[in-house]
Amino acid sequence: VVAATNRDLRAMVSDGRFRDDLYYRINVLSVDVPPLRERRDDIPVLIDYFLRKHTRNSSHLVRGLAPDTRRLLMDYTWPGNVRQLESAIERAILLCETEFIQVEDLPLEVRQEARPISEGAFKLPAEGIAFEDVERDLIMQAMEQTDYNITKAAKLLGLTFRTLQYRLEKFGIKKPEKERDEE
Repeated sequence: VVAATNRDLRAMVSDGRFRDDLYYRINVLSVDVPPLRERRDDIPVLIDYFLRKHTRNSSHLVRGLAPDTRRLLMDYTWPGNVRQLESAIERAILLCETEFIQVEDLPLEVRQEARPISEGAFKLPAEGIAFEDVERDLIMQAMEQTDYNITKAAKLLGLTFRTLQYRLEKFGIKKPEKERDEE
């Protein structure tokens, strides 16, 4: 017998909400599989598998996913785990009107949770920009947010302490005199 559950049967046995004799009868070998959101590397493999599975006997020719669609599926949290992913792929295949599944072919809950592609992305002005000015501005913001704590600011920026220290010297960024005097 192979059985699956999303419940903690051990806790239910302890609470008297599940028969202990049945638990020990079915729990010969237990395999705990983490939720899909913790196994992001499995998502592309599962997508490809479900695409093959659900198009194998179909006259509908779907060759794959549009890049935005794949990104959206990778970013989604999948509270319903693998079953929800399979259902989303199956639905998208049925609704797809092109060779590649588009974002609009996906279920509403998947589309609603996704952030827009441009959200959070820096928009480069047509006339260009001085990269050092952007770098200096980001460093200043991080320093101000962390009250000039280099360790915290480096973490915010995804830099090492030494790299940030070098850039602070390069740009001549120091803690304002007023704040230094108050300490």
